[in-house]
Amino acid sequence: MTHGVGARALYEALMDYEGAALYEAVVAPWLDRAVREGYGEQLATAARYRSWWDEPGGTELHWELYALSRVSDYLLPDGSPPHEYLRLFTALGMTPVAYDDAFDPFHHEIAEVEQAEDPHTPIELAEVRWPGLMLGELLFSRAGVRVRAGAAHAERGVADCSPLFWTFRRRHRPTVDLSHGWGSNSQWRTELRLDYRTPTGDHLNVADTGAIDGRPDLSPEHPENLGSDERLLTPAERRELLCHRCLLRTPEAADALAGSPGWERNLFPFEWRLPTAEH
Repeated sequence: MTHGVGARALYEALMDYEGAALYEAVVAPWLDRAVREGYGEQLATAARYRSWWDEPGGTELHWELYALSRVSDYLLPDGSPPHEYLRLFTALGMTPVAYDDAFDPFHHEIAEVEQAEDPHTPIELAEVRWPGLMLGELLFSRAGVRVRAGAAHAERGVADCSPLFWTFRRRHRPTVDLSHGWGSNSQWRTELRLDYRTPTGDHLNVADTGAIDGRPDLSPEHPENLGSDERLLTPAERRELLCHRCLLRTPEAADALAGSPGWERNLFPFEWRLPTAEH
């Protein structure tokens, strides 16, 4: 990545700003410089599904994408017009997620659940609260959505309130991110979760260059890859946690998990993979 402009500097400037003209005072000058220095062209290295993270400069690009995701988290236009938000990210080469009437956990983050009377009502898309963004085949950020669903599919108070993993911040719910708890410099060596949608299918959480134990597929055949609390989740609950980045319902083993205070935040799905056959 170019050394003249970076998302960490933008994020820190956003955090320091106390005025009323955030975009004009902070974002626009940074964006002008980023466009001049070819920042978007450098991001485009990650736009196609391939092992770019193992190439020279790949680690730094991975960190930069994470830093940019922190900017996105801070600027999310929840309940406000998204024009300035989209102006920033489309100028960097991203495209808004195209919407239809179907809920898609690859593209959609559940921000609010309207509970249907019939518990077996499937998850239905009701409203888009903020836009999602793609960088080529790479998912950069999911759209925040209000959904209508039966409790057997998405439970109000869980699907929209339980900790959201792979996320630095949300205004309306707790989050769990690998950068949490690290020092002011170390936290910026966190990597963006990489999900790709390609003509051959979806590829979730494909690169974990920081993994220590090399956890393989998330499947019932590999219980040794799970922590004690994670084993209490059913295979379907674990799969949903990986795909939705949060729990959707009260776990079947809620009583057993209650004996482990803080178990929700102590789950560690960051190295999970779907079995190869499901990619």
